[in-house]
Amino acid sequence: MGKKDNKTKAAEKKQRAAQKAQKIEKKKEKKGKSDKNDQNDSSDAEDKDFDIDAVLANYAREQEQFLKVTETTCNDPPSARSAATLIASPENANELFLFGGEYYDGSTARFFNDLFVCNIRRDEWRSIHSRNTPLPRSGHAWTRGSNDGTGIYLFGGEFSSPRQGQFYHYNDFWRLDAKSREWAKIETKGKRPPARSGHRMTCYKQYILLFGGFQDTSAQTRYLGDVWVYDTLRFEWYEPKLPPASQRPDPRSSLTFLPHESGAVLYGGYSRVKASGGGSSKTSSSGKGGGGTASKVILKPVVHQDTWFLRVTQSTSSITSNSASVNAVGGGGSPPLLRWERRKRPANAPNPPRAGCTLIYHKGRGIGFGGVHDIENSEEGIDSEFFNTLDVWNIERNRFFSLTLRKPRVSQKRQGADMQRGRRGGRGKADEEDLLKNLAALETKGPEETSNGVSQTSVADQRIAEDEDDDEEREDPTKNKNVIWEMPHPRFNAQLACQNDVLYIYGGTFEKGDREYTFDELWAIDLGKLDGVKEIFRRPLENWMVDEEESDDSDDDEGSENEEEDDDEDEYETSTKPAAEPGDSTKVSGPSTAASTSPTDASTEPSSQSDDSQPAESSLTDSLPHPRPFESLRDFFARTSDSWQESVMVDLKKKRPESAVGGLEMSVKELRKEAFEKAESKWWDCREEIRVLEDEQEAAGIGEVVDIKDKAGQGAVGKRR
Repeated sequence: MGKKDNKTKAAEKKQRAAQKAQKIEKKKEKKGKSDKNDQNDSSDAEDKDFDIDAVLANYAREQEQFLKVTETTCNDPPSARSAATLIASPENANELFLFGGEYYDGSTARFFNDLFVCNIRRDEWRSIHSRNTPLPRSGHAWTRGSNDGTGIYLFGGEFSSPRQGQFYHYNDFWRLDAKSREWAKIETKGKRPPARSGHRMTCYKQYILLFGGFQDTSAQTRYLGDVWVYDTLRFEWYEPKLPPASQRPDPRSSLTFLPHESGAVLYGGYSRVKASGGGSSKTSSSGKGGGGTASKVILKPVVHQDTWFLRVTQSTSSITSNSASVNAVGGGGSPPLLRWERRKRPANAPNPPRAGCTLIYHKGRGIGFGGVHDIENSEEGIDSEFFNTLDVWNIERNRFFSLTLRKPRVSQKRQGADMQRGRRGGRGKADEEDLLKNLAALETKGPEETSNGVSQTSVADQRIAEDEDDDEEREDPTKNKNVIWEMPHPRFNAQLACQNDVLYIYGGTFEKGDREYTFDELWAIDLGKLDGVKEIFRRPLENWMVDEEESDDSDDDEGSENEEEDDDEDEYETSTKPAAEPGDSTKVSGPSTAASTSPTDASTEPSSQSDDSQPAESSLTDSLPHPRPFESLRDFFARTSDSWQESVMVDLKKKRPESAVGGLEMSVKELRKEAFEKAESKWWDCREEIRVLEDEQEAAGIGEVVDIKDKAGQGAVGKRR
């Protein structure tokens, strides 16, 4: 009887296991079919009922309730978003502007059209609402106007249905006044750029330059390679006609487009090009083999690494008409002349090539952070490697440098002062007591009148108040923030902005398997000191939403997914903790399974462009003065001021030879200002190479380098003991 019961139980157990396996198999089969059919059909059904035009019209009606520009202080920073735009205010050196973006939680996408202003000095966020605010969008582009002190120009972007089955691309053009916070839609006559997103804009003199982007119809993606010019004085768009036989960049998006003194420079970008893929052997109509191989057309991803210079030349008629009638609208002036010139590939470019790393302009250089390198495997999908490196592209010398964090230096003078302060601790305390007694005596006597009738106490109070105001202006807004000694977590498509030589890194995206994480944080890095990464704000990652069908998987699958999610969160937390040694610049590596750097990878550019690398050049070999190791910009200019003023006068004589006879048409103040600008440009141009020398000398135990000439007249050098 017992044996029978055991056999019955074993049979029932085997039957339950078979039923469970059959059920799982049915789920897998159902999921495999429904992932492409049922799930897409449901999302397509929802998207078919989604009227984009009606939704956008509803947004416009909601904005009409704002009769004027309202500015509200936010209790919290903006919510997480990607594909937004961040820019430094052209009017206030303490402000950053953030506009638009989207957030995808794994199920639906939300788009934003709110404008935020971050006051760096007060560590405060403000939300701006206006009747004329552009509609919700992401993937747009904006830039500051070079001849417009308060203007920020925005073009294009995209909007989609929640399931991203329908896409809408904008071709509207806007101007934001950074001072009044007011949006103004710019309506122009004639042709204007087609709708797009993923493009880039920059400025040159009175022109706004636009290049690239893509149009996504959910069925196919079309990349654009046209260039457009907007004249801010004539309020008119131009599509310059390029010489038919001239070279020009391939269509692309997510490129780097930076200003230059003679136009603009272009680097990198991303696109997908058509290529033929392999196939299976065909069979002839008679049933016998030998029909050849069927090749199908696939879209191959390309990460561009080429560099181009866009030379902009104003036509004579345009210059004459602009000077005669600046305020003419569509005055008929000739458009500027544009010509693409291909440059050699930059030296020491990031390797492997990476997408999602658009550079931001700073003092003649491009600053980039992060990026992603993808390798598509036909069987296993895409392997991605994410980065968190900080790279600098010297535009003039066409060379990349890698930046690492550095431990703050304590000068020998300060160390000696600290030692002296410790030795004289007792005497300093006595002096402090005497000072307090003297202050009490002065308060008892009252204010004393000077010869001009002004009290000495009031003058002292006024100076103290002025000093306090100056201290408030010079106060570091992030000095009380948390500082980490390693770069933030690897990511791509982070939003960057530079203000007061400080790089701000906002948001970004990281992928783990099928999950997509949008970072909700803002970091600050002093590009001159590189003394750590300061956390302006950081919030934990939001949950990734999954569909109900995906949640019906087996318990084992759920457990493994939860473990992977926990591991990823732990990885993110540990990557943002301060290191034990502040001086170490630990490099955080993402979950990489693709380490190949072969030029034949699918994600790299064609090999026809791989043999034009730029030879390395040094900025320390010219005849101009260059900074010494451990020398600040102020000390550098104080030491070389005369040389830079002479350089300015030489340049002025070359431009205006008559000034050599009639005297320089420049005041002393203007001369020193231009001399300082040239010295500052040189200081930043040499910064990376000088930093390498500083690191080598610090490793050798050398704290600072002083020229013996500068020590002349300060006494003889003491004997060595």
